[in-house]
Amino acid sequence: MRSSKSRSRSNKNRNNRPTGGNIINRVFDSSGPDGKVRGTPQQIIDKYNQLHRDAQLSNDRVAAENFAQHAEHYTRMLAEAMREVEKAREEQEEENRRRQAERDRERSERLKAQEEASNSSSQVDLADSDQPDVADSGLVETPESQPKQRRPRQRKPKPEAASGEGSDQPTAAE
Repeated sequence: MRSSKSRSRSNKNRNNRPTGGNIINRVFDSSGPDGKVRGTPQQIIDKYNQLHRDAQLSNDRVAAENFAQHAEHYTRMLAEAMREVEKAREEQEEENRRRQAERDRERSERLKAQEEASNSSSQVDLADSDQPDVADSGLVETPESQPKQRRPRQRKPKPEAASGEGSDQPTAAE
């Protein structure tokens, strides 16, 4: 039977550094000479700097140097994390600028195509439409300016007189 250690899949590509997450806001447990110091890198730096000053005031050069080295370690960690964050931010900004430039280019091409389409369709419309001859008068004739044509009026047939002389039909009174 095979050993379970050789089949382990969870430890691939692992090193001692934490993967993922924001180191700047991550909480660390630092095992210093005076016990554990817990907090974000900036809080740990501040604590070790305070311990460094206290050790200097008590004339303990070894402890002061030890605290200074611990503070320097977290300062370097924090500086590296800040560089990585800044690099990621710059890459994101560059990607955003590239995307915006691409959108602007596509928008201008689309507008240019629309203008060309409208210009070519309006030229076709002008060439195909029946235009009045304006060379003579310089004015364009509109339907309002044309004289109204009179249609012959159709007359209604005259109603026959229902009562009266000369009527062949009997009236209701008869």
